[in-house]
Amino acid sequence: MKKATKIVAYSFILICCSIGASVITTNYLSKKYGKVVYVSEQGAPYTTLSQTAFSSAGRTQPVDLTDAAEKTVHGVVHIKSTIQSRTQTYQEYSDIFDYMFGGRPRQRQYRTQPQVGYGSGVILTKDGYIVTNNHVIEKADEIQVTLNDNRVFTATLVGADPNTDLALIKIEGDDFPVIPMGDSDDLRLGEWVLAVGNPFNLTSSVTAGVVSAKSRKIGIYDGDESIESFIQTDAAINMGNSGGALVNTNGELVGINAALESPTGTYAGYGFAIPTTIVKKVVADLKEYGTVQRAMLGINGADVIAMRQDERNKDIDLGDVIDGVYILDVIDGGGALAAGIKEGDIITSINGKKVKTMNELQETIVQYRPGDKVNVTLVRDKKEKKIDVELKNFRGNTDIVTDTSFELLGAEFQEVPDQTRRQLNIGYGVQVSAVNNGLMKDAGIQRGYIILRINNQQIRSVDDVERLYKEAASSANQELFVSGVYPSGRRAIYAISLSNE
Repeated sequence: MKKATKIVAYSFILICCSIGASVITTNYLSKKYGKVVYVSEQGAPYTTLSQTAFSSAGRTQPVDLTDAAEKTVHGVVHIKSTIQSRTQTYQEYSDIFDYMFGGRPRQRQYRTQPQVGYGSGVILTKDGYIVTNNHVIEKADEIQVTLNDNRVFTATLVGADPNTDLALIKIEGDDFPVIPMGDSDDLRLGEWVLAVGNPFNLTSSVTAGVVSAKSRKIGIYDGDESIESFIQTDAAINMGNSGGALVNTNGELVGINAALESPTGTYAGYGFAIPTTIVKKVVADLKEYGTVQRAMLGINGADVIAMRQDERNKDIDLGDVIDGVYILDVIDGGGALAAGIKEGDIITSINGKKVKTMNELQETIVQYRPGDKVNVTLVRDKKEKKIDVELKNFRGNTDIVTDTSFELLGAEFQEVPDQTRRQLNIGYGVQVSAVNNGLMKDAGIQRGYIILRINNQQIRSVDDVERLYKEAASSANQELFVSGVYPSGRRAIYAISLSNE
């Protein structure tokens, strides 16, 4: 019995010591770092005593995000977009010879089904300007906006930019709740953010997470001039949250939620948002001009770090440069060529801002307009060099583009290179130099295609393409029949419908 009594006494002393040590440790950690969150063996919190957590930078970060949530939920709206049923007309030729030599086509018609889509949007101004994703409202005949207080408005489209997947719409009224614009450049990895959406028209919902990465490219936009430089977060972003807000702990907008990466189509830990460094410029252009004034540096490039990892580049001397953009090609008519930038140069910064990847370079350049000058720091022959470059638009000039109708084709054009003319034995034509989201991409036209005829008229310049496009858009048929050839010699004919009816 004495031995049993001793065991009980020792056990009691050990329990008291354990409790005492736990209290002392908790008090110490609380004084030094704030209160502590205990975690079970399975990793799930069972007691939350904490108001603070730790960021990857070693700073304390508030996990009480109620203030940020309350400031932002009313500034996020539900968007319903409707594409009405319409009749499509197209012409069908018996064979290519009928088309080329003036044969009479047969008229065909079909009726499309109505389509309804849903998404979210963010109120930017008290007078009703709202930013959302282009894919939320693309081709919509009617856009309906429901506020967090259940008021319903019909919105008008101000402008859209498929290359960044952003659109600006407007509702009529005043004193709407807004989310103030923040600076995504200030975000740090591990920083807490909220994803605010209104996917189900049941008022806004909020999820929380941290910034997992910046300047991510995930390959969801396949246009040649599409820009991807996403903020990656583990805050849950599901279908219907597209166009919603990514906000920091101050309740400031730092991104527009755009995509999720998942094998199942639902949230699996990877969400992506368009940073406000891009949003600010695109929204400003859409509001002022109705279309984005796209500045181009005029180069094709690759990440230095990726080139170092590729055995095929072992003969390229990259010197001591670790981060930057290696120039693979300098585009004719671009600002880089005019400024003296060469193939093989390595760009390391723009206006003093470091660029480590092509994504970061695109994100930086998209903030400028054609005609703006930027100072490019590059490495050439292992020596640093600074060059001033005047940025140009896709037409190779600095003019403001205000007529958006021709841009709906979603393509860029250039003269056919002399070598290609001789190889194909053609005396006229215009080559498609880039294909973005738009009518030509929808029709199946690919980069490199040489347009020889539109509606049976010869094409000798970009002006011919634009003229025939506008003629067709104002005609009864609203059809473009495009014939041409690829550099491989393969001939192809495409039908493009311009009708929205």
